[in-house]
Amino acid sequence: MIVFELECRSGGHRFEGWFGSSDDFASQQQRGLLACPQCGAADVAKAPMAPHLARKGNQMPGAPVAVPTAPARVVPAEKPPAPARAMTVPAELPPKVVAMMQAVAAVQAEALKSSRWVGDSFADDARAMHYGEKDHEPIHGQASPEEARELIEEGIEIAPVLFPLASPGEIN
Repeated sequence: MIVFELECRSGGHRFEGWFGSSDDFASQQQRGLLACPQCGAADVAKAPMAPHLARKGNQMPGAPVAVPTAPARVVPAEKPPAPARAMTVPAELPPKVVAMMQAVAAVQAEALKSSRWVGDSFADDARAMHYGEKDHEPIHGQASPEEARELIEEGIEIAPVLFPLASPGEIN
């Protein structure tokens, strides 16, 4: 889903709209399906938006930020699995942050156990499953940022793998 800040051109009212993709917004706008919730005017357009760049919970002011060098990995959205394993985290983080990171890592590890590694063909496989060309199954693999954006715009639900992992060929 994509959230756009919208504006009623006749009354200047601003509001939020949720759409499956940019094309979905354009289609609804062309068909006259958009209306201002305050005044009912149908002349609605995207309003200028500024990105919200909040500091991550694990970033302390002035602390160096680690940037992952591995390519993005995404998995199709599935029901969340039960937590399983723990991970080690630097001791200087607040205890709540450490507990949250361990829980997220455990959920990710459990989800990856029940999915199949497809490597660089992730985008093609996810698209084929979405359009019924392949049977649905949980998969994980690699996708470029552009491929991930295209999948999202097509309405294909994916989620990033939050903690780095090694592909099956890289594991000792």
